[in-house]
Amino acid sequence: MSKFILPFSELRRKDIPLVGGKTASLGELMHMGMPVPNGFAITAKAYEYFIKENKLEKKIRDLLKNLDTKNINQLQSVGERIRKLIKNSEFPDDLKNEILKAFKKLGSEFVAVRSSATAEDLPDASFAGQQETFLNVNEKNLLACVKECFASLFTDRAISYREDKHFDHFRVALSVAVQHQIFSESSGVMFTIDPDSGHENFIVINSGFGLGDYIVQGRITPDEIWVFKKTCKVVDKKLGKKDVMEIRSKTGVKEKRVPKEIKNKFSITDKDAERLANYALSIEKHYKCPMDIEWAKERGKLYILQARPETVHSGKKNVHREYKLKQKGKIIATGMAIGRKISSGRVNIVKSPKGIENFKKGQILVTRKTDPDWEPIMKIASGIVTEEGGRTSHCAIVSRELGVPAVIGVENAMRILKNGESVTIDCSHENGKIWKGELKFSVIERANKIPKTRTKVYVNIGEPDNAVDASLLPVDGVGLAREEFIITSSIGTHPLEMIRRGRQKEFVEKLAYGIAKIAASFYPRPVIVRLSDFKTNEYRNMEGGEKYEPVEDNPMIGWRGASRYIDERFKSAFRMELKAVKKTGEMGLDNVKIMIPFCRTIEEAKRVLKIIRSEKIRNEVYVMAEIPSNVILADEFSKLFNGFSIGSNDLTQLTLGIDRDNKMLAKEFDERNEAVKRMISQLISVAHKYGRSVGICGDAPSTHEDYAEFLVERGIDSISVMPDVAIKTKLKVAKFEKKLKKR
Repeated sequence: MSKFILPFSELRRKDIPLVGGKTASLGELMHMGMPVPNGFAITAKAYEYFIKENKLEKKIRDLLKNLDTKNINQLQSVGERIRKLIKNSEFPDDLKNEILKAFKKLGSEFVAVRSSATAEDLPDASFAGQQETFLNVNEKNLLACVKECFASLFTDRAISYREDKHFDHFRVALSVAVQHQIFSESSGVMFTIDPDSGHENFIVINSGFGLGDYIVQGRITPDEIWVFKKTCKVVDKKLGKKDVMEIRSKTGVKEKRVPKEIKNKFSITDKDAERLANYALSIEKHYKCPMDIEWAKERGKLYILQARPETVHSGKKNVHREYKLKQKGKIIATGMAIGRKISSGRVNIVKSPKGIENFKKGQILVTRKTDPDWEPIMKIASGIVTEEGGRTSHCAIVSRELGVPAVIGVENAMRILKNGESVTIDCSHENGKIWKGELKFSVIERANKIPKTRTKVYVNIGEPDNAVDASLLPVDGVGLAREEFIITSSIGTHPLEMIRRGRQKEFVEKLAYGIAKIAASFYPRPVIVRLSDFKTNEYRNMEGGEKYEPVEDNPMIGWRGASRYIDERFKSAFRMELKAVKKTGEMGLDNVKIMIPFCRTIEEAKRVLKIIRSEKIRNEVYVMAEIPSNVILADEFSKLFNGFSIGSNDLTQLTLGIDRDNKMLAKEFDERNEAVKRMISQLISVAHKYGRSVGICGDAPSTHEDYAEFLVERGIDSISVMPDVAIKTKLKVAKFEKKLKKR
């Protein structure tokens, strides 16, 4: 066995000191039975032999003496001189002959040549992208590319990164993986956790057309597919912006425009995503930690190209840190949020790495995209904005590791933002915002030791994109997931108009994905999904809505909720909602419960339930308690439904006879009115008699200091509030329960 060349089949994880993390992992994956393209490693011993025979060590040491990596000009000069030394050196004949012999034995006309440093991909640091990779390399160019890989151990960013991580430059060597070239029609990256929040219920896949470099380089905004880990079923997907792709040229690679006919299509199928997710699960189980995995698809077959430990979120679960804006202002632009932080500073637009010496610590970096050459200034930026890229691009990966918030995929950012202007980067939610000016914000840090309570504390969720972060709060589930937000943001067209246009499948799929994203985020905790509760005026405002909606004098107490579902004019639209719920069950999300809003009579309830059962839906069904009839006939409603959720706003409106939108009567509108409180007390008492649970999802518990105490005293089963007051409510409930015990 040569000390210079080792086939992948003979490598395991233990060989990191000899072949680096990337190549050792390829051998390990192959041993597991993963579909890894074959290849061989040029070992670290070969690199060291090359350095020794060319007498380079002393020259490199001398150049690195007294280097200040914060001095960009000095760093660039030293890096360039070291790389030139290596590239101008010659291979010893015996090493050259062994490399060429191994290439011929591999039997591939074209290979990928990939650097693999012996200190990369460790559990506490990712050296991703620090060294070079060359694609579509033939025998003629092989040795030159290997030399380029050796030289890339001393790129500016690699030197800077090792200094920051306190890695000795001379304790790191470089191995090179030479691997059969996959000419992929699509490729990408996947994480076995959400790379931004650290949520463990998901496998997040980024995908684009062609070879995979453009995703990491940030040249495209890739398709993003979320897979529910428990069942490996797709639960959400977003179409990326894929204008260009990287393809092979005669030697090397070139850029090509994505053909119009596929540009707006997903680059992989759901079946591909689910197969990839199964591979990812096996790899995570084998490595016993969250993983960052590269993959490719060629002629219908999927390949695993690399797997390394995820380094940002692993082991960081002791503290919940919440960033919250204390001021509001004007939103200048939006994009994808990387990290969950807020920061502010002055904009510095840098168009290329040549301009990085003008960047000052604490500024906001604004550019088209980043690559490893940008790292020396990324680490001193207070925030980053890019025009291109997805959540597995270089910018996203490095920003997370550095703890610098970034908003990526901001169209025309370099035109919209002005040099020197003050902005606030808000990545506190999945959608990133750039605010005008330096806004005040707070950072709340809490250890995740929140007391357990008898009374469940749930959260209300509208936008599915907010569910991932909210689910990381120490809460018991979702008391109210509003379908209206999903329909408005993801579909935007009246459901009956969708039917008229023959777009039923699209409606069902988009609604199902929205519900699934929420349910998968909180799994296995319960998620109560309220079926659509639009009023006629709200439906009229949707595209095509005026064709189907009457004009009502008081839509608040008009054609809404259950009365709409059973009406022949709307029943077909209601069935689409039910089909979406059923689809979430097929995804394995058995924690979804559905809730009927504004159900006035027992007859309405029976007719709605009949339709639900006709769609073969077996989920538990709750009813909103927002009409006095729900309370007065609580015994009858208890015979039909699994539980109640109090809508305190509507219940107050209809108990006191006050239009909740009437500003003249705003002072009289009060959920603390004794009549309303008696209604709630009566409902809890009767429902419990029949073994039914009662929750509340109105604003009262978070708006009025003493309301939660009243509800706890009455024995309510759950209180559902907005995520920003969830922990506060949980602590309040714990205090009240303790107080009750002492009585």
